[in-house]
Amino acid sequence: MTSPPNGLIICGTDTNVGKTIVSALLVQGLNAIYWKPIQSGLQNGGDTGYICKLLKLPKERWIKEIYKFQAATSPHWAAEQENKVIDPCRLQLPVINKPLVLETAGGLLVPLNRQLLQIDHLNFWNLPVVLVTRTGLGTLNHTLLSIEALRSRNIPLLGLILNGPHHEDNPKTLEQFGNIQIICHLPILKEINAKELAKQWQKQNLTSTFKQLLQMSSPHTEHLKHEQ
Repeated sequence: MTSPPNGLIICGTDTNVGKTIVSALLVQGLNAIYWKPIQSGLQNGGDTGYICKLLKLPKERWIKEIYKFQAATSPHWAAEQENKVIDPCRLQLPVINKPLVLETAGGLLVPLNRQLLQIDHLNFWNLPVVLVTRTGLGTLNHTLLSIEALRSRNIPLLGLILNGPHHEDNPKTLEQFGNIQIICHLPILKEINAKELAKQWQKQNLTSTFKQLLQMSSPHTEHLKHEQ
């Protein structure tokens, strides 16, 4: 018997911040199903195709996009260029029997259509968020604004995953002013493949970290605890 999924939403502070690599890290580490319901930009098969190739995911470990647009722009504008409108009623969570890693398109406040911001649809999905952020210049403003936006809407935030080269001060400043946990730091990898992601997962003891985080989070993540 299947039921609405438990899982995580992977959001970013802005575009090209590393959501897809982090999603791959979590899909592999949590033995989860990957879903990116809205894809803007289809070069090289889009993010779903990239993750399937990177992790060699079988067909039961990923879900097809609801919307796919050619233009690598904000979802609302990509849709309009193809004379389409994103209907949030089509963005229902799938009925599955494994945990879900859901990757959003772009940053939190990108429009899905002319009436709806992406962040407003997160409340409908009602899953906790992992926020992916850069390590370098600009991350303090972008990340703290994103944290404030999520909290103002009462969207549960598990913590931050930093993506990029080491920075001496930004991590502790984000923890201090954001009052938030940094889950892990994904450094620049010499090669991006499943083996290297698995090494980072083990090196940073992320199985234990996520068990602790999920124990403190909402009941919606209960299924994830048993999958690790």
